[in-house]
Amino acid sequence: RHPERTAFYRLVDRHFGEFAAVHEERYESEDGPLRPVVGRVVEPYLDCGRPESGFARVRCPRCRGEFFVAFSCQTRNFCPSCQQKRAELLAERLREEILAPVAHRHGVFTIPKALRRLFLRERRLLGLLPRCAAETITRCWRAALGREDGVPGIVASIQTFGSQANWHPHVHALVTEGLLLPGGAVVPGPQYDEELERLLTETFRRLVLEALRREERISESFLESLRTWRHGGGFSVYARHLILAEEPARLAHMARYLVRPPVATGRVHAMADGRV
Repeated sequence: RHPERTAFYRLVDRHFGEFAAVHEERYESEDGPLRPVVGRVVEPYLDCGRPESGFARVRCPRCRGEFFVAFSCQTRNFCPSCQQKRAELLAERLREEILAPVAHRHGVFTIPKALRRLFLRERRLLGLLPRCAAETITRCWRAALGREDGVPGIVASIQTFGSQANWHPHVHALVTEGLLLPGGAVVPGPQYDEELERLLTETFRRLVLEALRREERISESFLESLRTWRHGGGFSVYARHLILAEEPARLAHMARYLVRPPVATGRVHAMADGRV
């Protein structure tokens, strides 16, 4: 693969040591201490796919042909190559074993910028987001369909990065278009319109704020100010993207997107002045 030839690899190799050395002085006051897991992920990544760091010799028992396969780091999320393999395997499993043979919606649940730093400094709180997203879908689907005996199928993934590799915690989810009943029947999903989207957003906002209040991680005064913000107070739920049961390729693509790596090496380029 020659990962050392990519601009992303050279960027990490050249600057990570300096970043780690100055993190306490320059970044810790706002971002919190540099977590030990960062070094445990970055250092193996720099050895990933390089024969100098170890390889396996593979021989075909029939033709006796041989080739060498460099060891991979198998780290989660950070390494673009290893995470892409993991995404492919997950997509296959979801399609073949987990997802019901019905239409699904792709939902995106976001929180306001005013709260994102809290989740940066206290990563344990991230688990609140997919739980609140699942509860939001369950309540809204049941209310819209008038059924309390069914549950939606939900696969949710936390992503902590934005399109510019910035800190942006949010949830991506694949949600069944309707409710699954005991016994296997399916109640078709509600009509998706602006009113339902507002209900989803308001329910998600209320559940997240209540969860943070129970954790005592948000003051009552700040909670009240968030409640008075207009247009969802920075919260949003967008689930207009519908994938039909007859579109397994699109469903697999979206499943891969849920757990994609934070950096696509093809989008990182070195400029003429040396900047990346």
